[in-house]
Amino acid sequence: MSDSNTTDFKNPSTFILLGIPGLEAAHVWISIPFCTMYAIAILGNLTILFIVKMEPSLHGSMYYFLCMLAGTDLVLSTSILPKTLSIFWFNFREIDFSACFIQMYFIHCFAVIESGIFVAMALDRYVAICNPLRYSTILTNPVVAKIGLAVVLRGIMLILPYPFLGTRWPYCRTNIIPHSYCEHIAVVKLACADISLSSYYGLFVAFLVRGLDMIFIALSYTQILRAIFSLPTKDARLKTFGTCSSHLCVILAFYIPGLFSFLTHRFGHNVPLHFHILIANMYLLVPPMLNPIIYGVRTNQIRDRLTKMMLKIVDWL
Repeated sequence: MSDSNTTDFKNPSTFILLGIPGLEAAHVWISIPFCTMYAIAILGNLTILFIVKMEPSLHGSMYYFLCMLAGTDLVLSTSILPKTLSIFWFNFREIDFSACFIQMYFIHCFAVIESGIFVAMALDRYVAICNPLRYSTILTNPVVAKIGLAVVLRGIMLILPYPFLGTRWPYCRTNIIPHSYCEHIAVVKLACADISLSSYYGLFVAFLVRGLDMIFIALSYTQILRAIFSLPTKDARLKTFGTCSSHLCVILAFYIPGLFSFLTHRFGHNVPLHFHILIANMYLLVPPMLNPIIYGVRTNQIRDRLTKMMLKIVDWL
């Protein structure tokens, strides 16, 4: 394995991922919380998918969006963690040139899809709380399918230029990526060419996706909060507000670290590199871990079904 950063090569066949630069001695210890979060994410999201599939009463728009979120979280966390753990545990830092851009595409594509699902779920909550009598007629199964398809196609099409442009830049400076996975800007910065097109397109996608999605979510929850405070009883207000506040916590856990990581790559030159890389990993691991807990355990129907399933397992044992 070569860690050379010399300039006597062009378009290397492999890149070298450093993991978390500056914290190499602590990689094994860092892997423990990372692996724990990944295990919770896998178990939790698979449980959500299983329960919704097995329970006919959960076959509705809210739970379909929840299943889309669970599937997206499984792909998103699996896109980074196996390779990251191989760096931490076995010092396997090399990643094939093509595999790096494939990983880049999956990470950013499913991050955009997840953002779109949050918008769809905010729409679902808005209709359920602000127009409850029309909920079943507005969010029918065909409408939910069209929203889901639009969210997926948006992610696929918007991120397609990332690897398309990135693989066409010449790489002749270094093949060392100071990151634990192939993040878009971290990779294209290694090119010995003017990468303005990739950089500007990345900015465009970030502000188009995260900016517009956050605005739409903020508008939806503003209307939801207005509807909550107009409810006749205090108990009803507290119950509905508790559900919405937990949803907002998950949304903020996804957007805030993501925006921090994105802006730090471009403007945060004074931010310690190890802190930046840790946050970049947290933003792809914490939401997949939290989503099944908050959206699943706090949802009465899923919690009741999970309790019944656990009781059956205990009786069988």
